[in-house]
Amino acid sequence: MSESALAGGKKPGLLARCWRALWRWSFRLLLTFLILSLTLVATVSFINPPTWAWRIDRALFPPKDNIQVRHQWVPLEKIAANMQLAVIASEDQRFTQHYGVDFAAIKTAIEDRDPGEPLRGASTLTQQTAKNLFLWSSRSLVRKGLEAWFALLLDTLSGKRRTLELYLNIVEFGPGIYGVEAASRYYFNKGAGHLSSREAALLAALLPNPWAYRINPPTAYMNQRADWIGRQMRQLGMATLKALD
Repeated sequence: MSESALAGGKKPGLLARCWRALWRWSFRLLLTFLILSLTLVATVSFINPPTWAWRIDRALFPPKDNIQVRHQWVPLEKIAANMQLAVIASEDQRFTQHYGVDFAAIKTAIEDRDPGEPLRGASTLTQQTAKNLFLWSSRSLVRKGLEAWFALLLDTLSGKRRTLELYLNIVEFGPGIYGVEAASRYYFNKGAGHLSSREAALLAALLPNPWAYRINPPTAYMNQRADWIGRQMRQLGMATLKALD
């Protein structure tokens, strides 16, 4: 047998085999992640989640002991339009204009950021929903990247109305108070469908830091925040909600 035939029959070297195995496992891992993430988002598009990542995180690592959990799911059509508009005005005024990730807001946040400071103010309502549903609470780049991916999926598969419904039903309004129905009953002793514009603005004012802020009774700072949110609500107008369809 010739030397060329012997050379041609040699098996690939160890390094080449390792690279091939690495590529195969990487492809399988990526495919698994894609299928899993699509399945998760498709599921919450039609089924109300019985629990979610943020609630599990709070249960495992509670900032305080003996927290009573309050939560009651309510469909979007039974949540006052005032409340829907209030969270858009407070958290993401371009909610109806982007595709889950607001690249214009990210560009502005990067330009306005001080050197060495973390990126702030660019997280959309959809990204917050994705984080609360599926992810952990760190500020790492990996977490932010996954958050953006899930936000794009939510906007594509679930749509604006379902995303807003998910957000309003899982967001935290205080220690152990999840969702707008529980918050409305806790703070105002009424269902979420009967919230006034001022009450909705006060609840939305809690969202950046619901464990530290107080609206029962509201502090001067919280009244100022609610005043600002009320002004933004009037500027946006109820026509904003029609753009969700």
